[in-house]
Amino acid sequence: MKTESLEQFYTDKKRPVPEGVNKITGHMNVFRLEECAHDKPIHYARRDYYKVTLLRGHNRYHYADKSIEVNGTSLIFFNPQVPYTWEYLAPNPTGYFCIFTPGFFTEKSRIPLSELPMFVPGGKPAYVLSDIQDEAFSGLFEKMLDEIDSDYPFKYDLLHSYLTEMIHLALKTEAANNNVYEHPNASTRITAVFRELLERQFPVETPMHKMNMRSAADYANALSVHVNHLNRAVKATTGKTTTNLINERLADEACALLKHTDWNVAEISNSLGFEEPSHFNNFFKKHTGETPRRFRVV
Repeated sequence: MKTESLEQFYTDKKRPVPEGVNKITGHMNVFRLEECAHDKPIHYARRDYYKVTLLRGHNRYHYADKSIEVNGTSLIFFNPQVPYTWEYLAPNPTGYFCIFTPGFFTEKSRIPLSELPMFVPGGKPAYVLSDIQDEAFSGLFEKMLDEIDSDYPFKYDLLHSYLTEMIHLALKTEAANNNVYEHPNASTRITAVFRELLERQFPVETPMHKMNMRSAADYANALSVHVNHLNRAVKATTGKTTTNLINERLADEACALLKHTDWNVAEISNSLGFEEPSHFNNFFKKHTGETPRRFRVV
């Protein structure tokens, strides 16, 4: 699945890439939607940044295995873990959006992004706004737009404050539930998200690393869906079980670690989440036909 980087974002919007954007951990920017809208199809993809969008008009968002249709003003919170896309159901949408990296928020906040309800995978990212709420959130976006182009030396502290205020205002607003429905392509969507979460566990880069998502239930919990729902969707889309796909990816990573590192078998076993090296040995032989030590020397 495609992952859109910050550099690609600026390229697609035909805007200059800020100097050092691929190196800094704390990046934030804000835009008027109508100045960035284009006719190019927006693909279902994961981004490597967070995004908050205020959108007016008739629109449909596809987020994980659900779709949210809104006719009016909506505020949507997108996180890097969950692939998403949207479609305009009426012409000439208006609104705002801001993008930011995890570092921008966490370096100035005591609240982890992963604990905020709108950014939790499987959570409720959409908020339908009244006219009064639209005015309040639009006012915050306008303040952001004024500040982003200012010469004030502490403007990013102020921008962080505006973003934090926006998050808290949203948490006081009831999330959109009535317009959520399961898209006809829901199995494909949830399978795509499952694969994305699976790939995010790799590569294993140090022997001290230990995988914490090893089972179908682990991934179902991360997506806030029942494990049976995830299993049915994955089976219908790929012809394989969720467990088979997890084990295949584990076996591939085990082979790579055996061939390209000098870690001993116990270290590899531990990093891949096996409680005992003997369990890893049995797993590896089942999936490759060879023991780990034999595979390493061949």
